[in-house]
Order: sequence, then C-alpha cells, then structure tokens
Amino acid sequence: MSRIFAYARVSTIEQTTENQLGEIRAAGFQVQPRRIVTEIISGSIAASERPGFARLVDRLEGGDILVVTKLDRLGRNAMDVRKTVDQLDELGIKVHCLALGGVDLTSPAGRMTMGVINAVAEFERDLLIERTQAGLVRAKSEGKILGRPPRLTADQKRAVVAKLQDGASITRLARDYGVSRLTITRARDSYKKIASGEALQAGEGADADPA
Repeated sequence: MSRIFAYARVSTIEQTTENQLGEIRAAGFQVQPRRIVTEIISGSIAASERPGFARLVDRLEGGDILVVTKLDRLGRNAMDVRKTVDQLDELGIKVHCLALGGVDLTSPAGRMTMGVINAVAEFERDLLIERTQAGLVRAKSEGKILGRPPRLTADQKRAVVAKLQDGASITRLARDYGVSRLTITRARDSYKKIASGEALQAGEGADADPA
C-alpha cells in the first residue's frame, strides 16, 4: 500500500501550516503525523535548497504519494516546479496538487497541465523582457540617462585630479568625498586618458604640413 506524505510551507513565523494540512485532510488524504513535513522558508528559494523539502525527498520511496496544496510548495517558479516533479517521477513518486483538482502531476493529465503552466510562464517572461526593452528604448529616445548616476560630478573629478597632483592621498580623498578608493582611482585614470589623447592630437597637429 502506498505511503502518503504531505508537505506544507509558509514564508514567515507569523503564518501557520494548519490551513494547508486541513485542506489535505478535507480532500480525503489521511496522512500520519510522522509523514507530515512543514517548513518556514521563502517561496523564492528553489525546492532543492529548502532543508525541510530535501529531508522529505530523502525519506520518499517508489510508490509513495506526496500531497501539496499549491504548486509554489514545489518550487519558486514553473521551471523549478517542473524540475522537482520530474525528479520525484524518476523516483517513482506520485505528486498530487490540490489547487489543480488533486491531479497527479506525474500522470499524462498532470504533465499536460504542467506543460500549459510552463508555456504561460514562458509567455509572461517574454512579455516582461519585451516591455523592459521597449521601456529602455523609449527612455533613451527621451534623453533620459540610464543606469546608476556617477559618484562624482565632472567638477568634482577635476578637483580630485588636481588634489592628487598636489600630493593628496587616494584614501584621504575617498573619505572627503564619501566614495570608494576605486572611484577616486577611476577619476584619476579617466583624466590620464583624456590628457594623453589631447597630447596625441596636439602632436599630430604640430607634425602636419603647413597649407
């Protein structure tokens, strides 16, 4: 006879898993207390990285049944859920999800359902990427500056370079301007590149034949 396990998860200690376990019992699944695994962990964590779920998988054997109330109990997104279900299916474990009518996700009907869910998730991801790219293009066309603003203004960079030439230390300047040593170093290196470029152009102009 198949053993029935239940997995319930909540995100914070203020929440309780009792409602999930009540739904499982109301659906007709009689789960012995020792086969109930509960966990307090964020749903953004992959199933394979959840300590409680990992211990549960170690206990499961071929022919066992795992019951959850919702898909997000099995993973952080559709792809993670699919990976978890495939892993359990390879072990010969059936996975029932109450939110999908109690269908066994490892069955043909369950796999079809998972296929639809994955397709929707991929569609939403593509839409998000498309909207993000369109937003970036629109922002550029409106002359908006994208990315993180510079740590130092152009005037501050010139002042930093001048102070460095006067003997000020990078550490002191970083402290005075409230930035990292790397920011000061980049300002110095940027100035050197500009200065060398101007010197090169001046030299080319001097070598040119007079008209």
